[in-house]
Amino acid sequence: MNGNLVVVGAQWGDEGKGKIVDRLTENVDGVVRFQGGHNAGHTLVINGDKTVLHLIPSGILRDEVGCYIANGVVLSLSALIEEIDLLEKMGVSIEGRLKISNICPLIMPYHIALDNVREKKKNKNKIGTTGRGIGPAYEDKVARRAIRLNDTFNASVLEDKLRDILDFHNFVLKNYFNGNEFDLREVHEKTLSLAEVLQPLATDVSRLIDDELKKGKKFLFEGAQGALLDIDHGTYPFVTSSNCVAGGVSAGVGVSPLHLESILGITKAYCTRVGSGPFPSELKGGVGSILADRGNEYGATTGRARRCGWLDIVALKKSIRINGITSLCLTKIDVLDGMERIQVCIGYNIDGRRFKHFPNNEIELSNCKPIFKELLGWRESTQGITKYDKLPKNAKDFIKYLEEECEVPVHVVSTGPDREHTIVRKLP
Repeated sequence: MNGNLVVVGAQWGDEGKGKIVDRLTENVDGVVRFQGGHNAGHTLVINGDKTVLHLIPSGILRDEVGCYIANGVVLSLSALIEEIDLLEKMGVSIEGRLKISNICPLIMPYHIALDNVREKKKNKNKIGTTGRGIGPAYEDKVARRAIRLNDTFNASVLEDKLRDILDFHNFVLKNYFNGNEFDLREVHEKTLSLAEVLQPLATDVSRLIDDELKKGKKFLFEGAQGALLDIDHGTYPFVTSSNCVAGGVSAGVGVSPLHLESILGITKAYCTRVGSGPFPSELKGGVGSILADRGNEYGATTGRARRCGWLDIVALKKSIRINGITSLCLTKIDVLDGMERIQVCIGYNIDGRRFKHFPNNEIELSNCKPIFKELLGWRESTQGITKYDKLPKNAKDFIKYLEEECEVPVHVVSTGPDREHTIVRKLP
């Protein structure tokens, strides 16, 4: 790669970003996670061995690559420590390679409690959160009452802040949700204990990366979730709580957008979505079930079954536009092997009117009926192919059609779960 790269999901998450980031990190000096929390799950398969990462950037499995968790991430201390322990047991070196922004907002126990009681109270109108406290943690950040990592390095400062925060959250938990309150001393002691483990890794990540960029080092900025779950540009209110589009890198890391030279969008050869919310090309049963079974469509973080549907080019074009995507990576093309016909969504019918653009209106989006175009499938297996010219003709025609419709080149094609099951037509 010739410069710094941003990798983002171009659908509703779960596009296979982890594998692609891991594959591309052989060409960079560092990988930076810029938003989200441990609600993300990036699955890596190397020589048949599967590793699921939730917070630590996917480049950690390459010994020569530095890894950074930036300030845009909401941090669960316990989840990060568990992940570090797991990797170290696998023989992965962490010391000296992982750096954490000292201004990361923390996910606290009361955030998890609030997340779960809220979802329970919403009943039929559930957002479908992972229940891990991500949303409430971001709310505290915006409300300027968050506990940040550097607050935990001074016991008295932490105690004073926690006292005020618990006055507020305990009142809400007890009086509105009829839930349990949290004890100040217990939360304080537990937080100090966990933070002590991570203190050696905490630093000013923004300044550190800026220093490295000035030396000519190259970075890959890794997003979590997908553009259609972005808090501003996604299918609101069924979205995540952060900006997972490429523009979130500058705020989530503290680097100039002028450093971001290429943006790779990851899209499956079909669509999936976890949780609630509109999904115009969804297939219930039939082919949808076949895609789910073949693609092993279960969340790496929650284990929840994913909803499946045909590739939605209308939604993909929106992701390309709002991210400024310069090239695409098409994953799980092997899941379509053996299908005689493949459909792609090229428009929506809303109350008898045809739309070629992804609507922002929640009601319109919920009433979208997909307009499909049929393409020829292929009988041959694409599993594990690493050379583009070895793909079946109809698979190449499918990719060509996608490029023409989206006006963006497909530079990477994933043909299986393993790191090596990848066609790199051109480095992004």
